[in-house]
Parts: sequence; C-alpha cells; structure tokens
Amino acid sequence: MDLQSILRLVILAAIWGGSFLFMKIASPVLGAPLVAELRVGLAALFLSIIALIFKRSFQLKENWRHYLFVGSLNSALPFLLFCYAALNLPASILSIVNATAPIWGIVFVSIWERQWMSAKCGLGLFLGIVGVAVLLGFDPVIMQPSIMLPILAVLGAAACYGLATTYARQAKSVDPFNNAHGSMWGATVVLLPIILFFPAPHALTLEVTYAVLLLGIVCSGVAYLLYFRLVQDIGPPSALTVTFIVPVFGVLWGYLFLDEKVGWHTLVGAVMIIIGTSFVTGFSLKRLINAKVVNG
Repeated sequence: MDLQSILRLVILAAIWGGSFLFMKIASPVLGAPLVAELRVGLAALFLSIIALIFKRSFQLKENWRHYLFVGSLNSALPFLLFCYAALNLPASILSIVNATAPIWGIVFVSIWERQWMSAKCGLGLFLGIVGVAVLLGFDPVIMQPSIMLPILAVLGAAACYGLATTYARQAKSVDPFNNAHGSMWGATVVLLPIILFFPAPHALTLEVTYAVLLLGIVCSGVAYLLYFRLVQDIGPPSALTVTFIVPVFGVLWGYLFLDEKVGWHTLVGAVMIIIGTSFVTGFSLKRLINAKVVNG
C-alpha cells in the first residue's frame, strides 16, 4: 500500500465519520426522511455527472430490480434509520455502532448458509454485543424518555448493511461504480413517497444547507468514488480497514463540533466493538503491513 492509498483511506474514514455529524445537524431541522432523501438524491445526481463525463451507462433496463433492492437495503433504510436515531443519540454513538455492520453480516451469512461460525467469530460477536451494551448502558442519554426506539434504529441500520452483504454474496455481478450509481437512484425512488408524509418541521438554515450538501455530495458521492478506488488499488480486505478508523473520526468530530462528551464507556465500548469486528472480519494488522510491503 503506497502513501497515496493510505491518504485516501484516512480521508475516506474522515468523510464517513463526518456523515454522522451532518446527520445530527440536519435531521432535527428537516426531519429524518427528508435528510435521507436529500443525501441519496444529491449523491445520485453527483454520480450521474461523473457517469456523463466518463460516458458510463449503469444498464438500468437489465439491473433496475437489483438497484432498487441494493438501494433500499444499503442506503435508503439505513440512512433513514440513522437520521431518525440522530434526533436523540450523539453522533459518536452512531459512528461506533455503525462499526458492528460486519458482525451483523457474519451472523446473517451463517444463518443463510446454515453454517456454524468459528470460535473466533463467536468471540467477536460476543465482544461486539458487550461493547454495544457498555457504550449505551453507561451513557447519560440512555436515561432520556423514549430512547429505546432510536437505539433499535441505529442497531437496525447497522444490521441493514449486514443483510446487504449477505445479498451481495449471491447477487449478480455488477460493476462497482454502476452499483453505487444505480443503487443511489434506487434509494432515491424508494424514499421519495415517504417524504410526502413527513414535511420539514423547521425552516432551512444556512448551516443545515451546508450539512446536507456535504452529506450528499461528499459523504456519499465522493466517498463511494474513494472507496471503489481503494478496492481497485489495494483490494477489499485492506480497504475494509476503513471500518476501524471511521469511529475515531466520528467521536472526534462530535467532540470538536457538537461538544459531545467522551466518557470511559465511549472508549471502552468502541475498543470492544472494533476488536470484535476485527475477529469477525479476520482483520490482521500483520497481514496489512505485509500488504503494504508487497503493494508499496
């Protein structure tokens, strides 16, 4: 892995970590459905411009069902759930729980393929569960009324990514860029009817406008391009390293810009979730270092 790939990896983690900050800013003003719709809609428009520049067709006629399903499971539903959870939960918690997505993926794959997970995966699952319990159980926010639904929402959002991973294992092979482009349009179509029933509760402000633009264009459109470039350059296993860095930036941005408190439970819960995820995914720092030597 060369210096440019390392830099892209860190930038991608910083961008995706920032998405939770922007959802936290925009959702209370515009409402969860509208923020989710604007995010995927702006990303779809941005990727369409890129497709036009490079003359890329995303083969809508052949793959529209696939795009609708992937868009629903990998973007529309998790974004909607994260935006809803952002109304009550700190951005730092959202980013940390998001790191459990690979754990959910292993659980669903094991159920789908009717296979027992390995002892190491089982330990990773246990650590992930305990990490979430520590993260949420000792946070003062847990004492707020009606907090259970937001907690279930953020866990459900991470689970959606796990389901999407399970589907991808047996879905038709589609070009990565076309997958991103088509699924963003699919998510836009799926969310469009919902926003008709949930108008924005407050007037749009300049701060929220910036947050929505960054969320849609940068955190979705640009981020997808960076991610697929990383997959192409260093391979999926090394690109998956971003999963472990995103919570660092999610907590950092929440602390710097939203004045969110970072307690011992935040750090302990995050470390347990990250270690659990590394067990489940088979991540190895030694293997990553060796990959840097080989690819560098």
